[in-house]
Amino acid sequence: MNNAGTIRAISPAYAIAGGEIAIECEGFRLDPDGGHGAFVNGMRCTLVAASPTRILAIVPDCSPGEAFVHLESGGNESPTADIMIGEKIAGDMHIVANPAIDPSDDAVIVTRSGSRGQQLPATIFRIEPDGYIDELPDAILNPTGIAFGPDGNMYVTNRAEGEVYVVSPSGINPVFASGLRVATGIAFDGNGVMYVGDRSGTIFRVPEFATVEEFATLEPSVAAYHLAFGADGRLYVSAPGLASSDAIYAIDNDGVVEKFAIGFGRPQGLAFDREGYLYAAACHGGRRGIFRIAPDGIGIEHFAAGPNIVGLCFTHHGHLIAAANDAAYDLNVRIHGTLL
Repeated sequence: MNNAGTIRAISPAYAIAGGEIAIECEGFRLDPDGGHGAFVNGMRCTLVAASPTRILAIVPDCSPGEAFVHLESGGNESPTADIMIGEKIAGDMHIVANPAIDPSDDAVIVTRSGSRGQQLPATIFRIEPDGYIDELPDAILNPTGIAFGPDGNMYVTNRAEGEVYVVSPSGINPVFASGLRVATGIAFDGNGVMYVGDRSGTIFRVPEFATVEEFATLEPSVAAYHLAFGADGRLYVSAPGLASSDAIYAIDNDGVVEKFAIGFGRPQGLAFDREGYLYAAACHGGRRGIFRIAPDGIGIEHFAAGPNIVGLCFTHHGHLIAAANDAAYDLNVRIHGTLL
């Protein structure tokens, strides 16, 4: 008799190191002497919980790409099942909002932001398509949100001074807008108009250089506001709070706010795919990672497991980039993503 049984399903199908996966199984027998476990690419997982039909396991720091999961018990091994492990593409960062994709060459832009008011010697980095990491000159204080405008320029918020900079590879970074309080998330609508989230409770509209308008009001948040525009033209916002049931909001062109999806714990990074599904970094239903939300705001699927994910974006080739507090990962997911 094979005490390791058979794996019936693994949820979610994508993960990064430290993410918690659920392994549904049958015929698995717990070894009373503790001689049982779950393994990814031969590396033992830390078990959160285990029963004959379900195991919760933490993904170890194993090689990225397609990985193989198996169970062991009483000296027996189960047949393997597949999971996709994200590849770390940058470490030693301090990312607090969505990363961005350079529309000219698909480079991923991430930050080393630092604590509020802390000036670091290098704060903005380009992860080139070949994996090379290049730091941009003339460090910006506390860079937070990043977005590329319709003019092809990169715009970055500075939450310490409430400003938006136009960031240049030459190191000359002029101020585009100021007076934005705790400026965090940034996004452009279909007409090329900039919107900036102030985590103290305001969404600002910046229609042109040095022109700032109050657009909508939300509750203050404990971390960065995260912004993304949907295909319906509405601005979607996550404002992480201390409650166990936060909402993701949708704001129409008139600044009217409504709850789009509910039941999240500290929702953060947002990104849309071309099918209109919204991806959110959050906790939901006791699970952590990335959740895919149907266009109706009701269907919510645990898409990828991972700890401390704060930002999301899609590359032009449809890869989903997940930014954790200190690292960025390519989840090896080919989705028809929309860059926001």
